[in-house]
Amino acid sequence: MAGPFIGSEAVAAGRVTPYALRSRFLAIHPDVYLPAGTELTAASRARAAWLWSRRRGVVAGQSAAAWHGARWVDDHVPAELLYAYRRPPRGIRTWSDRIPADEIHHVKGLPVTTPARTALDLACRYPTGKAVAAIDALARATDLRLSDVALLAERYRGRRGIRRARAALDLVDPGAESPRETWLRLALIRAGFPPPQTQIPVHDQWGQLVAVLDMGWQEILVGLDYEGDHHRTNARRFNRDIRRHETVTGLGWIDLRITCEDTEGGIIGRVTDAWQRRACTPGDFRARFPHQVHAR
Repeated sequence: MAGPFIGSEAVAAGRVTPYALRSRFLAIHPDVYLPAGTELTAASRARAAWLWSRRRGVVAGQSAAAWHGARWVDDHVPAELLYAYRRPPRGIRTWSDRIPADEIHHVKGLPVTTPARTALDLACRYPTGKAVAAIDALARATDLRLSDVALLAERYRGRRGIRRARAALDLVDPGAESPRETWLRLALIRAGFPPPQTQIPVHDQWGQLVAVLDMGWQEILVGLDYEGDHHRTNARRFNRDIRRHETVTGLGWIDLRITCEDTEGGIIGRVTDAWQRRACTPGDFRARFPHQVHAR
């Protein structure tokens, strides 16, 4: 038994003795056990919570996102269930919202909210920045269609948090490859810039793809790349990034490289400067780099 299981069922079936249950397994919820020393993930926490509900709950929220394959779900936060129980044990968060059958999928035997319902729950229940980052990751991992989420929002138009949810859904972009990229994109939008395009392909004069920028504005050749720790701790990646940056700037792009050390104000200042440089000489860079300006 590698994952969570109901202890009383395992003993009754003869799969484990009462002594082994007490000595070799850890009770993480009432009558729900896990082999001692096992690392809990967001997905295994969700399964354990569902077993605690005696298989009556529906995996929801961040837990559902993890079961749908979304990355960046925190393994240490409580599991989330749609289950009418006001006082769940520590490590489980329950909601009593209604859930029709058409908003439930079965994933590896567990009832899980559909991607669309998961997105709506996240948008309604979390602050905008956190919700957008979570839905970005969900959309990247699934075939989530925001039009489906919009239809659900109409179904639940009187639901608490639905106005905030609509605002968050308008900001979702599955092109974000990490929560920090989502944060950067939202910071730019808050500062008044047009929503940046994500995952921008850059081609050289022969039409060869030389880079894909995290985000930016292709019409003025201003791009941004968020450099996570793996970009500087991996020597090969670091050297490749330097060559890539030189190639991109040689093609006329202003390529701003952003790290966790940059402040929001500093980033906005750099982007503002880049926009001003482009706005001052629009004819110059269009004439010098026509293959980039007209590329789509």
